[in-house]
Amino acid sequence: MFATEHGLRIAARYVENESGAKLHRPELFRLLSDCEPGDVLLVEQVDRLSRLTSPDWIKLRNLLDTKQVRIVALDLPTSWILTAPIDEFTGRMFAAINAMMLDVLAAVARKDYEDRRRRQAEGTAKAKAAGLYKGRPENKTRNAAISSLLRDGRSWRDIMDATGCSRTLLAKIARDRRLQAGADAAIRAAESVAHR
Repeated sequence: MFATEHGLRIAARYVENESGAKLHRPELFRLLSDCEPGDVLLVEQVDRLSRLTSPDWIKLRNLLDTKQVRIVALDLPTSWILTAPIDEFTGRMFAAINAMMLDVLAAVARKDYEDRRRRQAEGTAKAKAAGLYKGRPENKTRNAAISSLLRDGRSWRDIMDATGCSRTLLAKIARDRRLQAGADAAIRAAESVAHR
């Protein structure tokens, strides 16, 4: 809707399942490699683009600047002017204002992320101390399906798309499968030695 109202043509859509707190985000970097100078990267909120640490944000900003990509965020109205043709002076002035605002909002998003993680850890610690913490119940049906897809040799991307699981959960299940396979092999070896 925003793009239509501002006369923008959507060239491509990219969906990222990785956290904005991580710099390693394949879809974001695929998007950036597809961008041409002057393209607009439209994001819903700045924190969808970045909840990065300061050094990682600087790396991403440098890449955005090198690619000459204009960031337009729905929650940053001053960035909206970058969607329209403007004279060089106005363009440079708003680019500077938006660069500063992006830096501020990225820092605020990172602080909010760290505060929420800290409060969550404190709440979990209190609940554990009171014997109330049980954790999230395991989705055994989904995890069995993930394990089955791993056994069938499906790619991680296919498995995440098919089950809606996160890369972290998939890595845990893959690790558990490897550990279980190692334990099973050790038991078989021990049984073989016992039968001799």
